[in-house]
Amino acid sequence: MSARGPTAPEGAAHERAAQRLVEAEATRTPCDPIRDLLPEGTIDDGYEVQQRVIELTKTDVRRVGRKIGLTSPAVQLQMGVNIPDFGVLFADMACGDAEPVPSDRLLQPRVEAEVAFVLGRGLPDRPVISSDVLRATDFVVAAIEIVDSRIRDWSISIVDTVADNASSGMFVLGGAPRSLRDIDDLRACEMTLTCAGETVSSGTGAACLGHPVNAVVWLANAVAERGGPLQAGEVILSGSLGPLVTVARGATYEASISGLGSVRASFEP
Repeated sequence: MSARGPTAPEGAAHERAAQRLVEAEATRTPCDPIRDLLPEGTIDDGYEVQQRVIELTKTDVRRVGRKIGLTSPAVQLQMGVNIPDFGVLFADMACGDAEPVPSDRLLQPRVEAEVAFVLGRGLPDRPVISSDVLRATDFVVAAIEIVDSRIRDWSISIVDTVADNASSGMFVLGGAPRSLRDIDDLRACEMTLTCAGETVSSGTGAACLGHPVNAVVWLANAVAERGGPLQAGEVILSGSLGPLVTVARGATYEASISGLGSVRASFEP
């Protein structure tokens, strides 16, 4: 949330925007962009709406981590934005490796492969630097994030995607945790995302703000600034290593990341 807090007119607009997103989720019907409700909207407004949506929909669900979005130049180009954002991960968004992903949970899903960090200790102080992240990380795993949008046809601005919990959907973690000490160079790790034996996306760790650790540093400072520092045990999806891929229902996507093994997202027909 912004430090100053919303004024009364802003608060009413935030509430209308949040209700639009909540209704889209509840009815499984994508909605119009919320930016028309916030004509002078800023990223701060987007985070105010994000928080309100969470208050309306996730009060009884355990928060398990955070996700960083828009870290890859390829994804920024796809989405028409040029800065990262973040969302919140909840326990009901997790899916097991190769476990069927329920089709009724998603509206317009896309997949991306990334490195997930699991923290062994919190990062409460600012400024957070890379050595803090290296020391706090318990392990990393290969992950597939299933991004989704409540906004019709993915017609999003930065305010729309921030408000929509950074276009969060679900996520799948691999089952082969690795210590950062055992990985030669996370920046140089190579990612290949395949479907039915065909490569549909590829990239390296360098695509994620130059290094996945850089992305976690960015996140730690961004959430601490907004009053929610990263905590021990949180899962951090650090951002895509390659272009987003639109999901074909019934398909299985396998992400392989050198040094981290592989992980699969299998979608119900």
